[in-house]
Amino acid sequence: MPKSFRFFLLAIIAALAFGLAACGDDDDDDGGGGGGGGGEADKPAIKAGLVTDIGGLNDRSFNFLANKGLEDAESDLGVTGRVFISKSNGDYVPNLQTSAQGQNDLTVSVGFLMGEATATVAGKFPKNNFAIVDFSAAALKGKPQNAEGLLFKEQEAGYLAGYLAGLWAKDNNATTVSTVGGQKIPPVDHYIAGFQKGATDANPKIKTLNGYSQDFVDQAKCKEIALDQIAQGSKVVFQVAGQCGLGALDAAKEKGVQGIGVDADQAYLGDHILTSALKKVDVAVFDAIKRVQDGSFKGGTDVIATVENGGVGLGKLGPAGTKYADQIKEVQDKVAAGEIADIPDTVK
Repeated sequence: MPKSFRFFLLAIIAALAFGLAACGDDDDDDGGGGGGGGGEADKPAIKAGLVTDIGGLNDRSFNFLANKGLEDAESDLGVTGRVFISKSNGDYVPNLQTSAQGQNDLTVSVGFLMGEATATVAGKFPKNNFAIVDFSAAALKGKPQNAEGLLFKEQEAGYLAGYLAGLWAKDNNATTVSTVGGQKIPPVDHYIAGFQKGATDANPKIKTLNGYSQDFVDQAKCKEIALDQIAQGSKVVFQVAGQCGLGALDAAKEKGVQGIGVDADQAYLGDHILTSALKKVDVAVFDAIKRVQDGSFKGGTDVIATVENGGVGLGKLGPAGTKYADQIKEVQDKVAAGEIADIPDTVK
């Protein structure tokens, strides 16, 4: 065999051996969960607790969405979750403590009304992570550095809902629209203030009514307020009261006027739902759990959901609202771009 041919054959054999070795190295990397992108299965299994406010999981809006976020984390991230139901304000601290003592990697408080309880328990368990919906981390008493605030620009979603209500009212010779809030707390007033501004921007002649039930559970209280507003001429009722607010939407249906849902898409209630002001609590809860899992959770900071990042917005447009889809899309784009930036968040 000529010497040149032997060298050529040896070169081919060496190249093949190198290629096989390289393939073996790639397989080892994938199995070790490094840069091979093994997906969620490579992430650590963690535990998360969710403490509801008194609205309960059947409010079909706020707590329901928070629980959906936990359930999504269980199915998509392999998280072990547990829900603690609060039946009264007195349950907040015990539930939060039980979650922390259960060695949950994250405990989520659902709602502004749990601010004081969350600050207390977070201070007692500095090695545990906490996240609270609708309350700024900086505003928590003692400013615990193990708590993250999950905030929303509800006023932006409220503005879009109000603008739609104003357009509809103008075309239907309606002079009045209204809001039914639960308690007068910032997240509720953000929605209402935005709604009133949107309605008057779309229809400067519109009159706005507002009332508070001082309750997030009793549907009869919200229904009574809505019926009174309708008697005063309201043709669109926006509920901002959780489970109680379902009573306001029932009043709208009963009297043949338009209703607007809150937090979750409540179009399923019927054709009388003009739209819903969405607040993606489920996404916020899911993302907070994911941050703990991947090590990017930052206590002492806030994560804010906006129209721009898709955290708030509008739900499905009902039969009476579909004709305004293009106009609302244009307004939504302006809000996202900051061209409409003077949306108030306080009710005068």
